[in-house]
Amino acid sequence: MSEQNCIGVFDSGIGGLTVVKELFARLPDERIVYFGDTARVPYGSKSVDTVRRYAKEDTELLLLHQPKLIVVACNTVSAVALDVVKSLAGDIPVIGMIEPACKEALRISSSGRIGIIGTEATISSKAYEIELHNEAERVGKKIETFAKACPLFVPLAEEGWEDKVVAELVVREYLEPLHEAKIDTLILGCTHYPVLIKVIGHVMGNDVKLINSGAVAARQVKTLEANSLKAKPEHLFLVSDIPRKFQSIGERFLGYPLPEIKQVVFEEAWVVNP
Repeated sequence: MSEQNCIGVFDSGIGGLTVVKELFARLPDERIVYFGDTARVPYGSKSVDTVRRYAKEDTELLLLHQPKLIVVACNTVSAVALDVVKSLAGDIPVIGMIEPACKEALRISSSGRIGIIGTEATISSKAYEIELHNEAERVGKKIETFAKACPLFVPLAEEGWEDKVVAELVVREYLEPLHEAKIDTLILGCTHYPVLIKVIGHVMGNDVKLINSGAVAARQVKTLEANSLKAKPEHLFLVSDIPRKFQSIGERFLGYPLPEIKQVVFEEAWVVNP
């Protein structure tokens, strides 16, 4: 076992577990150390300065576990603070949610009409749009982008209401402008949104290709082939608030039981509660 013996993943809360699910599927031999900052969720409504400070502290926590790679499973941090994570990580590779999803969107979009949905902070940052247009210019492709904040998608996912009538009503209300724009590709720019992928797909129709940013990022992690441990890994899940709610919702997001979850607190440095 190498000294750097895990893939570190962090998110503002529970949504990043959809990314962990993709990592488990593609890299079953890798050990995952996951941190969900449940005491300070959501990041999407916080100021940029606050998110950057949280990103610094979250990264410092993961670095204690000597990761060989860090996945920022939070679109808000990916949008406004990925440079903070990369600076702290040094030579350790860092993968956010935005760049992989944008490259995939450009690859699969035939019309160049690309939609993005996410939290208020992610959409307001225009990070996806900037990345899409920069990458499109680099590859010589003409595109139009259409962005929409969908803040109610997160509580719908966490309540487990993805199959209820209210979910379809809310999704239709938010996505009608994107439907009218005749997009052919839609980036799910929040890690909660894959929980709603069935109803989003139903509302948008079969002609619109959906991009799960976490799944695309997980594919990029696999391509790095980061010294797989080739042994049954012992995953570690950390949260900054009491684990009970995280456990119940997280197991639904992942589709199987979570191991013991440990709580950490920040007192000038991260401390694991006994």
